[in-house]
Amino acid sequence: MSNDKTTISVLDDANLLVIKVGSVLVRGKRLDEVNQSWMDALARDIKTLIDNGKKVVIVSSGGVALGRKALGISEDTPPQDIPLAKKQAASSVGQYYVFNGYFKAFAKCGVNVAQVLLTMGETENRRMNLNARDTLYTLLDHGIVPVINENDTVSTGEICFGDNDRLSVRVAQMVGADAVILFSTADGLYTDNPDTNPQATHLPLIEKLGDEHIRMAGEAVPGLSTGGMKSKIEAAFSATKTGIHLIITDGLESHTLKKLCSNNSKRSSLFYAQHGNKIAARKMWIGAHMSPKGSVTIDDGALNALKNGKSLLPIGARKVSGDFKRGDVIEILNLSGTRIGMGISAYNIQDAKLICGHKSSEIADILGIITSDELIHRNDMVLE
Repeated sequence: MSNDKTTISVLDDANLLVIKVGSVLVRGKRLDEVNQSWMDALARDIKTLIDNGKKVVIVSSGGVALGRKALGISEDTPPQDIPLAKKQAASSVGQYYVFNGYFKAFAKCGVNVAQVLLTMGETENRRMNLNARDTLYTLLDHGIVPVINENDTVSTGEICFGDNDRLSVRVAQMVGADAVILFSTADGLYTDNPDTNPQATHLPLIEKLGDEHIRMAGEAVPGLSTGGMKSKIEAAFSATKTGIHLIITDGLESHTLKKLCSNNSKRSSLFYAQHGNKIAARKMWIGAHMSPKGSVTIDDGALNALKNGKSLLPIGARKVSGDFKRGDVIEILNLSGTRIGMGISAYNIQDAKLICGHKSSEIADILGIITSDELIHRNDMVLE
C-alpha cells in the first residue's frame, strides 16, 4: 500500500471533511439522552482540525432514536417499521436533543454550530441545491460547523434518503468535500461478518468497489440504525466515483477522530476515490450535461484573478448576455470574445446586468438584497 493511499494520508491532505455520526453513537444510556461526553470529545477533535485550517461538516443521525420515548416507540422497533407520521413526529422531538448536544459540546470549545435540515428535493433541484450549498459555504467561511440531518418532518417515504450514509455523500458532493468519514459501530469492511465468522478478514483499503463488496456487507443494528454496512458500501460507490474518499471506522470510543487522524493503529476501511478528481467530475456536469444559457465577458484583471483560483466578482464583468436564471451555466469570455471557461451564475440575467462592473459592497444598494458577493463562485467554474 503506497503512502498516499492510507487513511491518515487522505485526512492530512483533505481541506474539507464531512463526518457522519450514527444514531447508536449519538444516543446515551436513556432513550431521550444524548451521549454528551462523546459529543464533547468529538467537538474538541474538530476544533483541532479547524485550528489547522480544515473545514468540517457534520451529518448526524439520532433524531428519531431520541424522540422514541415521547412517541411511545419501543427501542426494539426498527425504523422501517415505524409509521411515517409517527417517525416524523419522533424526529421533530429528537432533533432538539441532537442539536442541543452538539451546541453544548462546541460551545465549550468556543465554536459556533448551525442546524441544517435537508430533503432530497433540496439536493436534486438545481436552484434549491445552490441555495443550500451557498448557506453551507457561508457557515464554513465564518468558522461555523453545520450540523445536518434529513428533514424527516417534511420528507415522504418515497423521496427520503432513508439513511444518513447516503445523505453524507450527497452533502459532500454538494460542497465539494475531499473525504467522508462514517462513524459507525463497525471498524470497517470485512470479507464476512466477523461476529459469526472468526476467519473474516478486515479490508483496510478498497481501491475499486465491486458487487463482491456488497455481498460482504451486513445489516443495520435493530431498533436504532437505518443503514448498516450495505448502505455504507452503496454510499462509497457514490462517493468514490465522484472523486471523494470514504472512510468507515468504529466511532464508539472517545476521540475517535483524533486517533483516526494521528494513529496508524486505529482500524478503518478506506474506499479510495477513483481516478478523475472532483474537478473533472464537475467539469463533466457543467460542460457536457448542460448547455450554457448566456455569457459574461470579463476584463483582464478578473481573468488573472480566476487563473489564481479566485471567484468572479461583479466588478470584473464588462457585460452579460443571454437569458439565464440563478443556477444556470453560462460561458465566461475574455475581452476578445474567446471562451475561457464556464460557470454557474449566482444571479439571473436582469440582476447580473444591474450589478455588472460594480463592487460587491454595492450589490445590496442596487438590488435591495444580496444573494452572493460573487457573480460566479470559484467552486462553480471550470476554466479551459
